Amino acid sequence: MTRASVDVLVVGAGAAGMMAAIEAGRRGRRVLVVDHADRPGEKIRISGGGRCNFTNLGCGPANFLGENPRFATSALRRYTQHDFVKRIDKAGIAWHEKTLGQLFCDDSAKQIVRMLTDDMASAGAALNMKTGVERIARSGDGWSATLSDGSLVAAASLVVATGGKSIPKMGATGWAYDVARQFDIRVTETRPALVPLTFEAGLLETLVPLAGVAVDASVASAPEGAKARKASFKEAMLFTHRGLSGPAILQISSYWREGEAVVASMAPGRDVFEELKAAKATNGRQAVHTALGHIVPRRLAESLCVREGASGNLADLSDKVLRRLDQAVNAWGVKPVGSEGYRTAEVTLGGIDTAALDQQTMQAKAVPGLYFVGEAVDVTGWLGGYNFQWAWSSGWAAGQVC
Repeated sequence: MTRASVDVLVVGAGAAGMMAAIEAGRRGRRVLVVDHADRPGEKIRISGGGRCNFTNLGCGPANFLGENPRFATSALRRYTQHDFVKRIDKAGIAWHEKTLGQLFCDDSAKQIVRMLTDDMASAGAALNMKTGVERIARSGDGWSATLSDGSLVAAASLVVATGGKSIPKMGATGWAYDVARQFDIRVTETRPALVPLTFEAGLLETLVPLAGVAVDASVASAPEGAKARKASFKEAMLFTHRGLSGPAILQISSYWREGEAVVASMAPGRDVFEELKAAKATNGRQAVHTALGHIVPRRLAESLCVREGASGNLADLSDKVLRRLDQAVNAWGVKPVGSEGYRTAEVTLGGIDTAALDQQTMQAKAVPGLYFVGEAVDVTGWLGGYNFQWAWSSGWAAGQVC
């Protein structure tokens, strides 16, 4: 059996794991990174349509969920989005800003993966892909890890950076949670987040003709008696063959729970009743769906008119009917039955209980030498580069001390 000894064993060659490895290596630590995947940084590579939404200019603690979202404050303030942008600039990677402070590579996300692997190599960190961890055990003050290739690694510090359960086709597992439980560290409830929502068959049947229709909407959660999870997002919403998607829905999915409704305003900032009433006064012979089609996409207008029993010309419709259409457009309450699950979820909500971790170092308080970083931790960001920034920041924080 091959035996090796290192200062730091990092399990997981994703954003957080590579960041931790770079920082530890730069401190002169002997670092080994292992991952069961074929290539490092696969989530980086596929994100943002292959251009990686690598951070957000507005990133701060308010953009995160968890039992204690303030836990993220220390790492986010000590290694900020601006710090990562400096690293990108130094590597010569061109980038651009999209809506809401989202930053993307001009070219390929592979540039960021290459930057990280090059930085690991420069820092002396070794990288073994296609290598899983079969067993983790305490060994004196350090760790003993049995790898899938049969080798045994002794390490002073263990950094768990294997992410959550989202996108299992890429090899995502709950391994980090298993390690936590092995050492009596609580794991909060986990569920898919930043994920499309689905409808029951009856409702879906009425909405299938709208598949592919997109609107700029304001979507709010409507939890009954639960103030903590109320939220609202104004972004694009997309009707699909299974329910709803688009940025506004992905955002609200992190706050939604089964049995609850979401409320969508599909013409936010517009008084649909007054606009229809004005159109009635100037062109009463206009078909109601045509008039509504000037406010929302035509297919949506036609569907809403059918649903609300509004047909014929505007001149023939009462204010009561026009107000119903206004409500249908800007106060559409709907109860999803579920989500598309981890298969398409961008991240996992929940994870390693932050109460068990030191926010300065990401080290388990009761288990010296054990660190959890990135998505595995109960810190979940909004859509738009926030989760990558948490990976950079938490990995950096652990790398300063592990």
